Amino acid sequence: MTRMHTKDKGKSGSTAPASKEPPTWIELSEKEVREKIKELRKEGKNPSEIGRILRDKHGVPDVKIMTGEKITKILEKQDMGMEYPEDLMNLMERAVKIRKHLDKNKKDKNNKRNLKLTESKIRRLVKYYKEQGKIDEDWHYDPEKAKLIVEG
Repeated sequence: MTRMHTKDKGKSGSTAPASKEPPTWIELSEKEVREKIKELRKEGKNPSEIGRILRDKHGVPDVKIMTGEKITKILEKQDMGMEYPEDLMNLMERAVKIRKHLDKNKKDKNNKRNLKLTESKIRRLVKYYKEQGKIDEDWHYDPEKAKLIVEG
């Protein structure tokens, strides 16, 4: 995939797993993995944090291979999903931090540009998620609204 705001080409994202069957050395069953996901979500962990914890502490290399579903789908079925997609929340959090920085440092031109690029990515993601039906059609990005969402 190419980079959005530079002339560089970038690199491809990830490689496919070696096999589509769960490894034999995993000690957890599918049901235990699902329970662990629910437990970690109740602790307030994001889907990416849940995947990292399952990989590092419990030896589950890929949740989708074990359960047949992604972590976000498992959480949505349990009505434990996030209100907004995680990547959108991360970008809004970054934009809020940059705005806070620019309030103190008004002449920081590099971060003014970074804010524009970040908000451009947010608008592009919002458009995509509206098409997918994950966000209401009448929702639009507003810096003040984003600040309330991130802090609240």
